[in-house]
Amino acid sequence: MSGVRRENPAGVSRRGLLAGATAVGLSGAVTAPAAASPVLWEHPGRLDAPRVAGLHLQFGADASREVVVSWHTTASVSRPRVLYGTASGGFGRTAQADTTTYRDAKSGTEVQVHHARIAGLRPDTDYVYAAVHDGAAPELGTVRTAPRGRGAFTFTSFGDQGTPTLGKLSGGAYVNDNLGSPAAGDTTAGVERIAPLFHLVNGDLCYANLSTDRIRTWSDWFECNSRSARNRPWMPAAGNHENELGNGPIGYAAYQSYFTVPDSGAGTELRGLWYAFTAGSVRVISLANDDVALQDAGSSYVHGYSGGAQRRWLEAELAASRADARIDWIVVCMHQVVISTADKFNGADLGIRESWVPLFDAYGVDLVVCGHEHHYERSHPIRGQQPNDTRTPVPVSTDNDVIDTSKGTVHMVIGGGGTSAPSNQLLFDPPRCRVITAVGPVDPTTRKRPPVYVTEDAPWSAVRDADHSYGFAAFEVDPGTSGGTTSIAVTYYAVSGPYGDLVPVDRFTLVRPRGPQLS
Repeated sequence: MSGVRRENPAGVSRRGLLAGATAVGLSGAVTAPAAASPVLWEHPGRLDAPRVAGLHLQFGADASREVVVSWHTTASVSRPRVLYGTASGGFGRTAQADTTTYRDAKSGTEVQVHHARIAGLRPDTDYVYAAVHDGAAPELGTVRTAPRGRGAFTFTSFGDQGTPTLGKLSGGAYVNDNLGSPAAGDTTAGVERIAPLFHLVNGDLCYANLSTDRIRTWSDWFECNSRSARNRPWMPAAGNHENELGNGPIGYAAYQSYFTVPDSGAGTELRGLWYAFTAGSVRVISLANDDVALQDAGSSYVHGYSGGAQRRWLEAELAASRADARIDWIVVCMHQVVISTADKFNGADLGIRESWVPLFDAYGVDLVVCGHEHHYERSHPIRGQQPNDTRTPVPVSTDNDVIDTSKGTVHMVIGGGGTSAPSNQLLFDPPRCRVITAVGPVDPTTRKRPPVYVTEDAPWSAVRDADHSYGFAAFEVDPGTSGGTTSIAVTYYAVSGPYGDLVPVDRFTLVRPRGPQLS
């Protein structure tokens, strides 16, 4: 495993790390080096100051140079900021945080999210940081920047998590009302056993739109995941359950507030719903496919909300990425799926097959990771579509162990992040696929547009896991050598128990020709 746990890069205790660093007061002013001054940091803060909650990281567009540190409060704070540096050099620099707010339409609660953008970092380097605002005890984290240019690293991915906490009182007992389960915590523990450079969350993060208390559900999700997300960026994609009725013009105000992702040039209403970043020779493109998916599965039906802006951006981004000699791999992270062999669940979506798959084919996307279906499966490499009503993807190879992605795109459904409604027991045998080809008129009972399904053969189906409900995939990037090939070794792990015990279920390797060596 190439991933290395880096929560404490110097191998010292929290007290020792702080005491041995250059002394920095809560104001962020640098003082003379001190032999031991942990008192400055361990003061608990005033009782009337909200704590630093939900600490998490995001990469900037260049993951080797830029990181955003974020946390949230439900009250105003003074001077939110991040002190940062290296374990040997101390917290010698300060980044002021900007604050984004939204008011939850259901509860009336205003949430303030503080984002400190740190730029000018050194590639492939470990940093330590402390997030703080006046009167609060600082919260510590670490982050490693990505290599610049071709370098080895590991990333992970899952979708459809929910929370392990109980948020609703029903009949005198607390229940989970956001499709979460204890496994929602187990998968995070599993990711931490790998300790990747970053983690992709393939949509449906916490299912707050289903919750009695949406604010509590977001808080519970961050509390569960901050043990990982404060030390490695969790890079999200917006799923249908991020669509919360009344929260912004298209329902994504909470999601857009909690995360500061790389700028895509979209307007204010669409800010942060799609974006891209580069880590080493990998370009990751995160999409929000409620825009093109036909299924009515969120709190409101928002199909077509970007007016084609996202597709135009996607084509330009794909063209630029494939033309860039520094980029070998194009990885797309999105929520709804192009392939699925689950019966009586969501199914594949013709809207995505028609709008985006031709672009994936034209520009040679290597890998697509999704959620939405709550199980694990992957496709053979696909390129092109049958001329039928469902635009059935065409497999170009049935090799299962080593797959050349220059010839076709591999799609992975990784939707076992922790939801209480797994779909691994609903798989067609032999493999078939239900494709949503349209939606009907609004049902007065559910207020939803029911899907219209067409069932197709699934010649693209490669591997499925009917035995395990929960897990994630790890991707080990090997840059290879100039003039040769580059590879990604992929392992899908089933996760079991509160310590994130891992069982390898599916292993394969993606390969493609490597680009030229650049200075």
